[in-house]
Amino acid sequence: MSAPHTDVEQVEAANTAFYEALERGDFEELASLWLTPADLGVDETYHDPADSGVVSCVHPGWPVLTGRGEVLRSYALIMANTDYIQFFLTDVHVSVTGDTALVTCTENILSGGPAPKGDEELGPLVGQLVVATNVFRRTPAGWKLWSHHASPVLAENDEDEQDDTPE
Repeated sequence: MSAPHTDVEQVEAANTAFYEALERGDFEELASLWLTPADLGVDETYHDPADSGVVSCVHPGWPVLTGRGEVLRSYALIMANTDYIQFFLTDVHVSVTGDTALVTCTENILSGGPAPKGDEELGPLVGQLVVATNVFRRTPAGWKLWSHHASPVLAENDEDEQDDTPE
């Protein structure tokens, strides 16, 4: 496989790497994909890293998390409490303007928790549909995540449709 050449291809590769690191439970790799103050040329010995290029994250049902430490702690918590997770990304759209890129996608998530007591297999697998927006910044080391925002998609059913026929 050849290396990506265009900005869009590079952003797509960074986005894919983010989800693959999460699937593997590779915290070090996942952490390396998030923006750091050093990526922005900020000397952390003289500037508060929390004020420089603040990263943010919204997991479905969670409040906004800000700052690299808080965001990475959330992923450590998710990884520690999820035995299996797999993302099937659909509707992926990438837009690049200068040193900023926006990726929107649908995360079709399959996950499983701990097995019932005494069972070697995973507990029941659960599917979830989530829409996500990932914002990346260009750095000397490549494209890095600046923000991730994910929101559940509510299931539609027949009761949601309005009946316009008069009674």
